[in-house]
Amino acid sequence: MKKEYAFYPGCSSQLRGSASNYLTSVNSMCQTLEVKMTPIPDWNCCGASIGYAGSGELARHVMNARNFALSEKHLPGQDVVATCAACWLGAKETKQKLDASRALMEDTNEALKEAGLRYEAKTEVRHMVEVLIEDIGYEEIRKHVVKPLEGIKFAGYVGCQTNRPFGIAGESFENPMYLDKLVETVGGEALVKYEQKVACCGGALAFSEPDKSQKQIKEIVEAAYDQGADMIVTPCPLCQANVEIYQAEINRKQGTKLDMPVMYYSQLLAVAYGAAPKQAGLDGHVIQPKKLQDIAVKVVPARK
Repeated sequence: MKKEYAFYPGCSSQLRGSASNYLTSVNSMCQTLEVKMTPIPDWNCCGASIGYAGSGELARHVMNARNFALSEKHLPGQDVVATCAACWLGAKETKQKLDASRALMEDTNEALKEAGLRYEAKTEVRHMVEVLIEDIGYEEIRKHVVKPLEGIKFAGYVGCQTNRPFGIAGESFENPMYLDKLVETVGGEALVKYEQKVACCGGALAFSEPDKSQKQIKEIVEAAYDQGADMIVTPCPLCQANVEIYQAEINRKQGTKLDMPVMYYSQLLAVAYGAAPKQAGLDGHVIQPKKLQDIAVKVVPARK
């Protein structure tokens, strides 16, 4: 049975955005799993960056509530699903605060009135990983694997935004296991002793305090090497970009030789489901995931 959701893509996944390959792999994965993701018409930025920089709390919540109201109007009854960790976190915060405060809800709807919209608090906000685990389930995810990711060791880097303060239901904040389980479900080896699993990547400091951010990244990558990882896998576009891109800068400054691919969970699933490298978004990386590419180009024997 096809499952349908109101999709909030987020800015980074747009064409030529830093996470456009993430969206490519999500689309491929969802096609296999028969998950229909309908973009919210005329959606706007969630305000994850500038919304905290000085525009004020109300403006930030109005930005998210506008997306909720559009979803309720055009895609009634469907949960809003985000793939970006920052978008999910900001939207989740907005929903929680609006549902808890009549005054904030009234102020928000007063602002939305200017656009002919109203938020009725009927929307649920979820991350794509929540949908995979809670609605699809590991058994269904496993059932569609045609190219198991055998021989690849993955360090599951959850980061902080999908882990605190809300997290995934039933998971430990200190040691969430869902990325490890997803990796194992599609045939890869999860490095369960990876000690940087929930460390912050320092993404918010990348420009203002680059040395601090790069220290964090170096520790995240070196811990993956220490466990024998071939790749890091993450659910967060900022973590993916930050940890991948700055390895070259760290190498230049410190004489290291970091060269660790950083992948999205959806790329792992897409490849395991038989997607070609481009369909899985593998062509969008600075550090090439050679072992994953090798599996993606394998020819699957015809089933008898």
